[in-house]
Amino acid sequence: MDNWVIAMMLGASIFLGAIALFAFLWAVKNGQFDDEEKFLNAAKFDGEDELNDAVNQERKKEALKRNYRPE
Repeated sequence: MDNWVIAMMLGASIFLGAIALFAFLWAVKNGQFDDEEKFLNAAKFDGEDELNDAVNQERKKEALKRNYRPE
């Protein structure tokens, strides 16, 4: 009696899963998950001192943004 509901739900689940799998494979093929920019930006800092300087500069930028009040 309720077998048609189970069959319909199973069919819809398989269909939606296939769409999700297709979208994921398409994104991987087209490089949507590649993050070359962050890799290249991280390569320009050679040592611990440079990294610490970069962190301090980012903190200063964030502090300036928080304290900025347009007039």
